[in-house]
Amino acid sequence: MTNQTTTDNPYLLLTPGPLTTSPTVREAMMRDWCTWDRDFNELVQAIRGKLVRLATTRFEEYTTVLMQGSGTFSVEAVLSSVIPADGKLLVLTNGAYGDRMVQMARVHGIETEVIDFGEVTPVAAAPVEQLLEKDATITHIAVVHSETTTGMLNPIADIGEVVKRYGKTFIVDAMSSFGGVPIDIADLHIDYLISSANKCIQGVPGFGFIIAKTTELEACKGGARTLSLDLYDQWETMEKHNGKWRFTSPTHVVRAFYQALIELEEEGGVAKRYERYKRNQQILSEGLERLGFTILLPKQFQSPFITSIYYPNSEAFSFQVLYERLKKAGFVIYPGKISQADTFRIGNIGEVYPEDMERLLAAVEENRFW
Repeated sequence: MTNQTTTDNPYLLLTPGPLTTSPTVREAMMRDWCTWDRDFNELVQAIRGKLVRLATTRFEEYTTVLMQGSGTFSVEAVLSSVIPADGKLLVLTNGAYGDRMVQMARVHGIETEVIDFGEVTPVAAAPVEQLLEKDATITHIAVVHSETTTGMLNPIADIGEVVKRYGKTFIVDAMSSFGGVPIDIADLHIDYLISSANKCIQGVPGFGFIIAKTTELEACKGGARTLSLDLYDQWETMEKHNGKWRFTSPTHVVRAFYQALIELEEEGGVAKRYERYKRNQQILSEGLERLGFTILLPKQFQSPFITSIYYPNSEAFSFQVLYERLKKAGFVIYPGKISQADTFRIGNIGEVYPEDMERLLAAVEENRFW
């Protein structure tokens, strides 16, 4: 088997993850690893340390837990492990992934309040403060940072200020944003940040991770509602056994993620990656507007990670036809997810560069049929 067949792709994945990865990230998976081997476990420990340092300059106050499965598994691990039986969760939602947190909490019998801001409006701090004034029984507040449903970037700094003023625990789903936009979770008062290997760090699917305030995590010992998603036990095992996972670890994925972290550093860190993603999104949105498309979100709400686009106002337009034509041209795009309008989405993250956005725009123009 040649390198070409193992590492080359027939198209760019312009999706919010899984996404297009570098050949060297894919090549990193070509070796087998033993889950008990010291070399592998030290690799896990190195990843854990690097993640905390990506998240905050106050890294001594935080720790990292890696969790098998998709990012959703890690979100559920947090919600089902850290909220006590007498706790109460407030979820701020403006899309499918906020709604999913509500669903998880209710499956686990967690008392839950919801503030729904609609699909095209960012969350806001004022309604949160008003509710906390009235309801002192709320113990935890959860929000999605970058809502992949639309591409909305929510103002988590404003929410964090309110959460801490009232002494609550702050949970942030940063699935499609962590590693792609500069943040410091200590400054943002985040107690639990959740993300995934196959997003802005540009690894492959297979595990998620939780960056947690160590004192918060220590306090949830014995509180998990599940066995396999017990966040405290997963953390304690990694701490006591030098990076060992409780159950079978996704070894190839872990090695690829380590390579992806090295490549993030080589690019110049999160700030440089953010610049690239932001430029990708700017070229894409401005180019599509020149071609007659309308972007769903105003610029001030738009994240650099994924862009939602209205269907053209033409009966001749078919997303499936556009999808197939662009796939043949070397690009895979994403269907829309919001309920109130017909949209499709294009991801701006992964091993994708401004020149790729320009090539995509040329392919859209060349394959126009409406």
